[in-house]
Amino acid sequence: MDLSIIIVNWNVRELLYRCLQSIFLFSNGINYEIIVVDNHSTDASSEMLRGVAFDHSNVQIIFNQENLGFAQANNQGLQRACGKYVLFMNPDMEFVENTSKILFDFMEQNQSINACTCQLQYPNGERQPNIKRDPGFWSQIWILYKLHHFFKPSFLKKYLAKDFDYTREQEAEQIMGAFVFIHTDVMKKIGGWSQDYFVWWEDLDLCKRLRQLGEKIVYTPISRVIHYEGRSAAQQMSLQKQKRFNRGLLTYFKKYHNRLAWFVLQLASMDSLVLAWIAQLFKFKPKSQAKL
Repeated sequence: MDLSIIIVNWNVRELLYRCLQSIFLFSNGINYEIIVVDNHSTDASSEMLRGVAFDHSNVQIIFNQENLGFAQANNQGLQRACGKYVLFMNPDMEFVENTSKILFDFMEQNQSINACTCQLQYPNGERQPNIKRDPGFWSQIWILYKLHHFFKPSFLKKYLAKDFDYTREQEAEQIMGAFVFIHTDVMKKIGGWSQDYFVWWEDLDLCKRLRQLGEKIVYTPISRVIHYEGRSAAQQMSLQKQKRFNRGLLTYFKKYHNRLAWFVLQLASMDSLVLAWIAQLFKFKPKSQAKL
């Protein structure tokens, strides 16, 4: 088996169906399987998935009885994966070319690379930034207080990798967890995704651990994927999303930064909940970090 494609779904039935159909349409010349982990969707995803699995013998479905979060659900899929490589991709994505084979060949020809990602695009063709650098204290303070919507100082631009050249292949510190192509053995060696996180921040933790072990992470522009971005998260209110973001942020900083930084961010996170409540009350729609 060349490749295992793992998709975690939560209430995005129509987008997931389009995602799966695009994989079937464009994935040629490669032996692959698809493992969909459904996190207790209530939108008739299960009926659709049973039909797809009946029609395609290379599709496996895992139905969870509760929403276990992104990291744990991905690890469920990883346990079943038989491919030499594994592709973790979000359900709100679509192939527009034979990305599976393109990236498989790329990894086979570059044995020093352990994980990679490619171009992500919004449906209108605009590029979606999917590379960041390791988060620092000041960049996260700025984001918690929503100041990034008004002004972007140099430390924030550095974190968001605003100077990253998406037209050329290069190493990356942090790649978005929405689309990660990686050696299965490497993924299993590091214990998969950290289940310290429910959703968000698990991709930063993954990349941090990979690089600590000397593994090479690369961005390549040789293929592109459409990403509708955040459709599952859009079902949650601002305050709920802020709570989950804060929980991931504090977990990450507790693991990789000093106690003072963690303590100050914990205090700031309380203020951020007030700001999120105000945004929810007045129905403000904050931008995702990829759109900053």
